[in-house]
Amino acid sequence: MFFITYLRRELRRRMRQAIFIGLGLALGIGLVVTVTAASAGVKKAQSDVLKSLYGVGTDVTVTGKAPRLALPGAAPAKGGGGQTFQIGPGGAQLCSNGKCHNAAGQTVDHLNSTSYGPISQAEVAAVARLKDVKAAAGGLALSDTSVTIPKNFGQRGGPVPTPNQFTVQGVDTSHLSLGPLSSGTVTSGRSLTSADANSNVAVLDSGYARSHKLKAGSTVKIVGHSFTVVGIVTQPQTGTPPQVYIPLARAQAIGRAAGNKRLKNEVNTIYVTARSAADIPTVQAEIKHLLPKDTVTTAASLASEVTGSLSSTAKLANVLGRWLSILVLIAAFAVASLLTMAAVARRVREFGTLKALGWRSSRIVAQVMGESLTVGILGGAAGVGLGFAGAAIITAVAPKLSATIASSAGQGFTAVAGGPGRVFSPTSTHSVAVPMSASVTAAAIVAAVVLAVVGGLLAGSFGSWRIARLRPADALARVA
Repeated sequence: MFFITYLRRELRRRMRQAIFIGLGLALGIGLVVTVTAASAGVKKAQSDVLKSLYGVGTDVTVTGKAPRLALPGAAPAKGGGGQTFQIGPGGAQLCSNGKCHNAAGQTVDHLNSTSYGPISQAEVAAVARLKDVKAAAGGLALSDTSVTIPKNFGQRGGPVPTPNQFTVQGVDTSHLSLGPLSSGTVTSGRSLTSADANSNVAVLDSGYARSHKLKAGSTVKIVGHSFTVVGIVTQPQTGTPPQVYIPLARAQAIGRAAGNKRLKNEVNTIYVTARSAADIPTVQAEIKHLLPKDTVTTAASLASEVTGSLSSTAKLANVLGRWLSILVLIAAFAVASLLTMAAVARRVREFGTLKALGWRSSRIVAQVMGESLTVGILGGAAGVGLGFAGAAIITAVAPKLSATIASSAGQGFTAVAGGPGRVFSPTSTHSVAVPMSASVTAAAIVAAVVLAVVGGLLAGSFGSWRIARLRPADALARVA
C-alpha cells in the first residue's frame, strides 16, 4: 500500500516528465498501431479480392491447362452440333457433314471452355479422397459467344465481326458452399438447389440482369436452349464475376471444349477446401502430385499475381511501414530511457536519504521500475487511442484501391490481324475496386500493450542500472 502511495505521489510530483516520456512512447506505439491497422486493411482488401475470385470456403483451386481457341475449324455452330466455322481464301464458311456454304449473314453461337482445359469429373472424387481435403467440387467456366458473320470476313482487309458474349458458370448443386456462387447474396428469387441438378434453370448476376432488364421468371437463351431465371445474386466485390450460373450437369451437356469436344463428365475447375488453414500447403502439394498437368493455385499464390494500386499499397505498408515503425520505436524507447536515467541522476539526494532511512537498493530499483512501467502503460493506452485515430483518418481520406488479375474466364476475344486464318485468343482480366478500410485488430492492441510494457521496463532498467552503481556513501555525501 505504501509502495503504491509513494509511486502515485512521485508520478504526480514529476508530472511534466512523466507526460513527456509517456507521449514519446505513445507516438511510437500509435504509429505502430496505425501501420498495423493499415496493413490489416490491405490484407483484408486482398482477401476480399481473392474471395470474389475464389468463392467462399475455397482454399485451393485446380484448373485445366488453358487451350487456345483458333478459327478456322474450332468453334461449333448454334446448338453445338457437328458444324464447324472455317476461314479460307474464299472467305468464311459454315461446314457440316463435309458440306460447306457461305457464312455471310449467319450467326454462330457456341458455349465453349476457352480458358481452361477439361478435367475428368472422376478426378474431383480423387481429390476429395485426399487425406487433408475437407471437400471438393467441380465447376465449368464457360463463355457463350455469338458472332454474326459479315460479308467478306476472312478476306484480306475484310471486316472483323464483333462477338456478343456472356460468361456461364456450371455449378455443382451438391456442393453449393464451394465456388463462385457461394459468395453471392440472393437479392431476388432464390439460388440453385440440389433439386435443380438436371433442370434448365439459371441464376443471374445482378449487374448482368440489370443491364439486360432481366428478373426472376425471365428466360435466357444459352446456345439455343431456354433457361428460366430463378434468382438474382450480388457478389461482394465489383469486377467481372460469372454472369449466368446454371447446374453443372446442364453445362456439361450443352458446353464444348476446344475442338468441339463434348464436356460430358468433364469439369475445368476444381474448388477445394482443406481441413484447416495449416493443411493448405500440404493439400496443394498432394493435388500437384495427383494432377501434375493441371494448374494448382491457392489464395497466397494468387495474391502474388495481383497488380494495381492494391499491390503497391500492400508493399508500401509491409516494407516502408514496418521499417518506419521500428525506427520510431527505437527513437521512442531511447528517449524514454535517457530521460529516465537523467531523472535518476537528479534524484541522487532522494535515493541517499531513502538508503539512510533503511531502504534497500532492490526496493529503490523496484520503485523506479514501477514508475517507468506505469508511465509505459499509460503511454501505451494513449498510443492505442492515437492508433484508432490514425486508422480512422486513413479510412476517411484513403482513395479506393484497384486490383487487377490476369484471368482466364473466357470472357474476351481479340482478333489478330493477318488475313485468312485469323486467330481469336482468349483475353481477360479481373479488375476490382476495393475501398481502403484500416482496422485496428485485437492483435494490434495486444502488440501495443506488450510494446508499452517493454518500453517501460527498458527505461526502468537503464535507470535501475544507474541506481545499482550508486554507492550509499556517494549518495549520502550529496545530501545537504
